[in-house]
Amino acid sequence: MDIKANQIAVITGGGTGIGRALARQLSAKGVHIAICDLSAENMAQTRELCLADAPAGTRVTTCVADVGKETDLTAFRDKVMAEHQTQHIDLLFNNAGIGGGGGFVAGDRNEWERTFNVVWFGVYYGSRTFMPMLAASPRSHLVNVSSVNGFWACLGTGVSHTAYSAAKFAVKGFTEALITDLRLNAPNVTCSVVMPGHIGTSIALNTMQVLRNHSELEMTSDEIAAVRKRMVAAGAPVASLSDEALKQMLYQRGVDFRDKAPTTAEQAAGIIIDGVSAGRWRILVGEDAQRLDAAVRKDPENAYEPAFIEAVRIVPNR
Repeated sequence: MDIKANQIAVITGGGTGIGRALARQLSAKGVHIAICDLSAENMAQTRELCLADAPAGTRVTTCVADVGKETDLTAFRDKVMAEHQTQHIDLLFNNAGIGGGGGFVAGDRNEWERTFNVVWFGVYYGSRTFMPMLAASPRSHLVNVSSVNGFWACLGTGVSHTAYSAAKFAVKGFTEALITDLRLNAPNVTCSVVMPGHIGTSIALNTMQVLRNHSELEMTSDEIAAVRKRMVAAGAPVASLSDEALKQMLYQRGVDFRDKAPTTAEQAAGIIIDGVSAGRWRILVGEDAQRLDAAVRKDPENAYEPAFIEAVRIVPNR
């Protein structure tokens, strides 16, 4: 799809990470932007960054919304229609996501379902809500962000990763099925599924805020005890760490995930935009994603064996 000035792009999770980078790169081309996120403060920063580099007259609007709630996305759609004075959009990026909810057998059900609802239903509700506006455009494109965890449901031999992986598999399958559905019922709309590897975003830092309404540095003693138990069971040498030291370690791990990733959010956004422009329905982001995709396809039967996991040495999640 040809991306050009005066088109309208809707981006969920636009406050940080890939969503912010997409908003900045698209607005620099003169594309009008509408973003939603849980953080008004983060979105205000994104808007300021976009407008600093965008051509005069480019609109950048924001809306606080929880993508796991259909009513919030309906309100976001109505705000897009009013503020952009439009009945159509040209690009939709269902990008918002969190981690968490790892254990199905022994994990917290509320955290599991909250993670699944944001990661899967955020895509489903976003697609449902904005599909009429995509269909009303002469040519439009829908982008759903999955993950390498959408084809490989693993973070390592000692870590359960069920909610996020199940949701990202659903995103991948849904988008692939949409290729035929759109050709039959809305041929002016095309779609892509994006599968990032380890991207430098704040997802690790944002997850605790969404699931528990506080950061790792504010964890309660009960929360710390539960995390310590899981980590010790997985072989991590944290049994003798003080609660404060463990909090600092968890927080720093989130910072390192963002700042020491092999692919930056800005690079990821560029790869996604290039893929959409080239009309690709399947967009792998990062050399690690390319490598893992090839490895899983080559030896799917052993993809969850310890030797395979050690060999690929990847940190999935974006």
